[in-house]
Amino acid sequence: MADRGAHRNEYGDLLLGVETQADARLIGLVRLRQAEPELGIAELDIYLGEKDSWGRGHATDAVRTVCRYGFDQMRLHKIILTVVTENEPAVRAYRKVGFVQEGRLREVFRRDGRWYDEYTMGLLARELI
Repeated sequence: MADRGAHRNEYGDLLLGVETQADARLIGLVRLRQAEPELGIAELDIYLGEKDSWGRGHATDAVRTVCRYGFDQMRLHKIILTVVTENEPAVRAYRKVGFVQEGRLREVFRRDGRWYDEYTMGLLARELI
């Protein structure tokens, strides 16, 4: 009987841990999801939960690494994501890897009673920095 709580990586859904290089401490997760081989497109999510690891380049490195894997091993053509416009550190990290803003979704994310806009961003295989 399969463990329903266990995550199994497969083509359409790849989930990886993000660790610090110095002590291999788990600080977050990065995911390529809804990958479709016919279209060559996947969506990227990243979560860094350890605040002491923020601002140290871990997110940029994890995004670059999973995108390289997606393009080289999964043969993706494009990786897309959405990010809250006010999350400037995340937007900077995505741009460092080569993502470009493709659109803006108005008032689609709500937190603490306030609505926020999100950017849609995309990265083509040839644009990876």
